[in-house]
Amino acid sequence: MVIGTKITHADLLALPEDNLRREIIDGEMFVTPSPIANHQTILVNLLTELSNFLKRHPMGKVFVSPLDVILSDYDVLQPDLLFVLNERAEIVKDWIRGAPDLAVEILSPTTAKRDRGIKLKAYARFGVKEYWIIDPAAQAVEVHRLSSGGYELAGTFDLDDTLSSALLPGFEIEVASIFAL
Repeated sequence: MVIGTKITHADLLALPEDNLRREIIDGEMFVTPSPIANHQTILVNLLTELSNFLKRHPMGKVFVSPLDVILSDYDVLQPDLLFVLNERAEIVKDWIRGAPDLAVEILSPTTAKRDRGIKLKAYARFGVKEYWIIDPAAQAVEVHRLSSGGYELAGTFDLDDTLSSALLPGFEIEVASIFAL
């Protein structure tokens, strides 16, 4: 890699394996430390509920990071959780090669600004239908839905709320259960 040039997915593959989480947004590489235990608990709670729902309603597949989502040669992200509808299963290959229907990011101090900024814009630009931002500090979930001008905030769900999604008809989760320790 030459300094000053845009990084590609091929460049990522050429790096030595060191268990660091790397993403590329518009050719710029970001390296993130591994998540903390609370982050992983939140992820497992959401994954469990969504997986159980999908066993009863097999409308697609759910995946968790680390898994490259290759949006372009210069945009390779690893959302904490992602979902692909059955009718778009052709993007599920060795990695996810295209925009998932849902991307979920769990905020951490090292990623919050990027998750709310350039990642949100990248997911919208490539057509991710829904983007959920889970904020452990606020114990809330923001649901962003894609519209013609980018994302619109469809709602912020607090501990007393039940989250549902038009993307997943019939799926409901008590927000408090996402944050349960």
